[in-house]
Amino acid sequence: MHLAVLLFTSAVSVGTFALDNGLMRTPPMGWLAWERFRCDIDCEHDPKNCISENLFIDMADRLSEDGWRELGYVYVNIDDCWASMDRDEKGRLQPDPKRFPGGIPKLARYMHDRGLKLGIYGDMGTHTCGGYPGTPLDKIKIDAQTFADWEVDMLKFDGCYSNATEQEQGYPLMSNALNATGRPIGYSCSWPAYQGGLPPKVNYTQLGKICNLWRNYGDIEDSWDSVLNIIDWFFENQDTLIPAAGPGRWNDPDMLIIGDFGLSMDQSRAQMAIWAIMAAPLFMSNDLRTISSGARSILQNKMAISINQDPLGIQGRRIIKEKSGIDVYWRPLSKDDSALVFFSRRNDMPYRYQTSLKKLNYTTGSYKIFDVFTEKTMTLKDSTDFVVSVNPTGVVMWYVSAPAKLSLRQLYKGGKLQGFAYDDDENNIPPVFL
Repeated sequence: MHLAVLLFTSAVSVGTFALDNGLMRTPPMGWLAWERFRCDIDCEHDPKNCISENLFIDMADRLSEDGWRELGYVYVNIDDCWASMDRDEKGRLQPDPKRFPGGIPKLARYMHDRGLKLGIYGDMGTHTCGGYPGTPLDKIKIDAQTFADWEVDMLKFDGCYSNATEQEQGYPLMSNALNATGRPIGYSCSWPAYQGGLPPKVNYTQLGKICNLWRNYGDIEDSWDSVLNIIDWFFENQDTLIPAAGPGRWNDPDMLIIGDFGLSMDQSRAQMAIWAIMAAPLFMSNDLRTISSGARSILQNKMAISINQDPLGIQGRRIIKEKSGIDVYWRPLSKDDSALVFFSRRNDMPYRYQTSLKKLNYTTGSYKIFDVFTEKTMTLKDSTDFVVSVNPTGVVMWYVSAPAKLSLRQLYKGGKLQGFAYDDDENNIPPVFL
């Protein structure tokens, strides 16, 4: 496919500028507190939901005991409102002692003992967005060392209460300071979100040098309108954003809200599918203690996760936007495979969308199709028209295996030509599908 060549070329063009810490070669996965639990610090009246040591221990238990960790969900990330209002006598950040009596090192050990990783939140500014102590320029080195001493594995660095000049200095300084600690700490920058997300204010080549992932756009809310706004912004600007992404450096459209209150099951599948196409970090923000079986099955869908985690690391794109309200998204994957998503913006009824792989720029051949959410398989020639029925605000997601290729070797038996052998091990298509 010619699209694959274009995307691969653009991705490689910035690949040499990736942050050299060896981390997050595929999009990071885990759980993040913010959208679901925000800044609830009322542990007296709401002990199960307040931002406290117990909340993060509960989520770690669920990740390690309910099958999440084995699928790649390994980060447990603290967000805002964890800190004491005052630094300690040495000028270091410290957690609120009432809500985190064991301190952050205790939480880190708890995570590590269970094969998980701990993430924490900071802010490039005088205060965090929630009003807690921030990290001004003169505190960057001490805060980076503090996080390393606590054995933290990831830092999300926000930008409230700072200006553009401070951000221009502070975000690279924090990258250098984290690397100087000698501890591998994944680095999530919110810098582009505070500068409108687009060039010339945002330099994505520079971001790839200093950050593992970055927030480009506003915070997600627990609503379909919010998800759709994010989708629209990312794909309307895809030609700018796609070249910036790759192994070790990712555009971050924000958290998965599947399992909360605002999305239907169809909309939940849509968010999971499109985040996978975008090679987005998969950070759930929900209550894993009470999550429904339907939401769990979407978030634990192995094929959707494998598409998201594809090692080629090329962010997908929207290739068609129909007047009928159907969008088609495509992502190139390893071994010449690919993923397709048919997405309905409609609100009325299921829509029967007709096309062919040839019309979607696939080359001549027969392709094995795996439907990610129904788990049905079929084989399609590129020239064969097909129809997909897409529910309102829903998706159909396909994993498309590349056509098998004829081997250069020929099979002989008893000195006689027996036929050709297919290299189907590489392409995962047995000859019967051709």
